[in-house]
Amino acid sequence: MERHKLVVALLMKENRATVAELAAATGASEMTIRRDLEVLESRGALRRVRGGAVSNLPGGVEPPYAIRAMSGAQSKERLARAVVALLTDGETVALDTGTTAVAVAHAMAARQLTVTPLSLHATFTLSAHPGIRLLMPGGQVRPEELSFYGHTPVQTFKDLCFDTFILGCCGIDPVQGATAYNLDDVQVKRAAVAAAQRVILVATADKLGRAALGRICSVDQITLIVTDAPDDSPVVKELRDRGVEVVHPPEE
Repeated sequence: MERHKLVVALLMKENRATVAELAAATGASEMTIRRDLEVLESRGALRRVRGGAVSNLPGGVEPPYAIRAMSGAQSKERLARAVVALLTDGETVALDTGTTAVAVAHAMAARQLTVTPLSLHATFTLSAHPGIRLLMPGGQVRPEELSFYGHTPVQTFKDLCFDTFILGCCGIDPVQGATAYNLDDVQVKRAAVAAAQRVILVATADKLGRAALGRICSVDQITLIVTDAPDDSPVVKELRDRGVEVVHPPEE
């Protein structure tokens, strides 16, 4: 919901806001804002206080999955279609965690692929596609993100060889490479990178030039990047200068 996204954005910018301020900013009634705050608190995006709310999303911490799923749906769908267009039927594909990866899973609906998803969110989507053969990595499951982690998925990628790994990230920087916030996820992503013949990184424009805590891989381990960042972006230029192919989804 657009109003929810606006409320979260305002709180991330100001850290604290009253019900009256949020109502004025969104054009909604104060009663509606109070209901919104209750919903958003249940999703981990904020903490309600007397008369308003404070942000629950400090810098340097990955926002909850439910909040990320509210943002940029159309951009993620465009990127997902561009990524799936790069695949050939019959390929073996490892599919990363995150909301953009779930958009990729949706875009695989008409394809014939063997896919190992790194999260249950993507698994649930892929299970509805008749042409997808699912190969599960196993392991422990991180709450809310529903990503697999631990020794079992890492060992799975040591034992198998994939044609393509579709990698998501929390940040991609020409110097630091691809990074993520959660260190358990990073270990599995690294193993998937090592197991794949090519790595396609998919990233919305806001991820470029950012770096999170855990380093997944360097840019020279990435075959190509699919992003909606402007072609004249300094980060895109530097990535290309480092030999990374950067492609954009077709205009619609």
